[in-house]
Amino acid sequence: MEKALEILTTYFGYPSFRSGQEQVIQSVLDGKDTLCVMPTGGGKSICYQVPALVMEGTVLVISPLISLMKDQVDALHQVGISAAYINSTLSSDEYFGTMELAAQGHYKLLYVAPERLHSPSFTNELSKMTIPMIAIDEAHCISQWGHDFRPSYRAISSIVSLFDEKPVVLALTATATPAVREDICQQLNIEEENTVMTGFERSNLTFSVIKGQDREKYVKAYVQKNVGEAGIIYAATRKTVDHVHSMLQKNGVAVAKYHAGMSDTDRQSEQDRFLMDEVTVMVATNAFGMGIDKSNIRYVIHYQMPKNMESYYQEAGRAGRDGLDSECTLLFSSQDVQTQRFLIDQSQDENRIPAELEKLQSMIDYCHTESCLQKFIVTYFGELDAAACSRCANCTDTRESTDVTVDVQKVLSCVIRMGQRFGKTMIAQVLNGSRNKKLMELGFHQLSTYGLMKGTTTKDISDFIEFIISENYLGVENGQFPIIYVTDQGKDVLLGKIKVFRKVSVVVTKQITTDDPLFEQLRALRMQLAQDAGVPPFVVFSDKTLRDMVAKRPVTDETFLEVNGVGLAKLEKYGELFLDEIKTYIMKENEKSEVQST
Repeated sequence: MEKALEILTTYFGYPSFRSGQEQVIQSVLDGKDTLCVMPTGGGKSICYQVPALVMEGTVLVISPLISLMKDQVDALHQVGISAAYINSTLSSDEYFGTMELAAQGHYKLLYVAPERLHSPSFTNELSKMTIPMIAIDEAHCISQWGHDFRPSYRAISSIVSLFDEKPVVLALTATATPAVREDICQQLNIEEENTVMTGFERSNLTFSVIKGQDREKYVKAYVQKNVGEAGIIYAATRKTVDHVHSMLQKNGVAVAKYHAGMSDTDRQSEQDRFLMDEVTVMVATNAFGMGIDKSNIRYVIHYQMPKNMESYYQEAGRAGRDGLDSECTLLFSSQDVQTQRFLIDQSQDENRIPAELEKLQSMIDYCHTESCLQKFIVTYFGELDAAACSRCANCTDTRESTDVTVDVQKVLSCVIRMGQRFGKTMIAQVLNGSRNKKLMELGFHQLSTYGLMKGTTTKDISDFIEFIISENYLGVENGQFPIIYVTDQGKDVLLGKIKVFRKVSVVVTKQITTDDPLFEQLRALRMQLAQDAGVPPFVVFSDKTLRDMVAKRPVTDETFLEVNGVGLAKLEKYGELFLDEIKTYIMKENEKSEVQST
């Protein structure tokens, strides 16, 4: 472990291991097959990258994520570590060239896609190499109980027997329930006591669920308030991604988009623009982000509810990978439930539908809970003794509530008078007093509830109906068209047994302050260097490292090495440039204060 710590400091610029990392590294260096469960951003990659420099030979990293392979290999090259990847993006010449160097032991880490293990020619070449360890990233993909089961992962266990000397197996995942953890251990013959779990809580993330508000208005306001900060906005469908992307573009936002309906070239181009900080906002389906190593994402907004807690926590967890405070907001609408049920019903494997619907229900429960949101998440993953976080929107909610019982009764009464056979829009139009042709033909203009909310727009009434649904006074019946009905709780409201209170709308605030002029200068320098090197800016230095430079203001090589995230390779490559920038800034600052004092 002494050598491991020296490697961590020299190459990666960190003075000590994070929670769990030392335990995992010690376990694999002792030759024990190990399961590592750490939340997204917890530092799982260090758990195999550091041992790779301690061990003789080449560590094989199995990852389904092409983008992560490239990001990690780029980052390893930046700190002077030889690494390569084998995946479908390589040409035939590149593949054979990489394999030739790998056979010669040129690389300390070789990243491969799991599908590659089905190729006998590849596994034959692999068997001739010295492989001391096999690291399996996104290990939950091996489990049929996981949210992202991939049959190709089942081939991994047979690879271990290829070698004369058995490699150590390290399985890593961020999102594994107790059932999934048990399955991973069984599939890979890992003894359950060799499981290292650091806890699922992300203490730098603030979670919130917002219901019954105009999503477009919220997103526009949020992005404008946090201009210059990187963020991801997730949506469930391609159509919604296109819509939100277009809406933000029209508002002058530097925005990219990503979904499966785009060509490979367009997707790669948009992803690169986001990684390189050419645009600050990415609007995407869940097809985006698996393994994206971008560390300076300050917020993740879910425009629609995801289908399960595993997906949600993985996607939300892409915020704040550098450890700085970041926000995760879910904008809930009852229609999201229908959208996700439809997507689950389209699933190719019918046997998985009941389990997927069960996972969906947990997600719906999360959106409705009034208790701590972070506690709800970690409890879902089996951490039953978690305390409330005191940070999330539910823990800190001090918004005033107003009594809206009478307005709720108007809506419930209207739903009953319409025969509980219609959707949100038609109900809103009746209450608004619309002269809609279909409404008139059905005779709804003669109802006693017609025009009861005449001064309110149809959109605002629809949002109010969403709020009533989220409070379970109205229910939504599944089917081709969502039909709204009054629940038993709703009947108690009509009878005056329950009063209903609604909190005022969530006010959008600026997420983080980055107005420090030195930070902005260092960020501009980082961008220039990243463009010159053809790598994402966070590969040069993370935001956390730049902030530490601002705090410490190093002016010598020795003090520069004390900055979090600065190792010898980064000092040699970038030290002089950043030190000059800091010195110049300090000199100008001193001159300015001298002028002011005279």
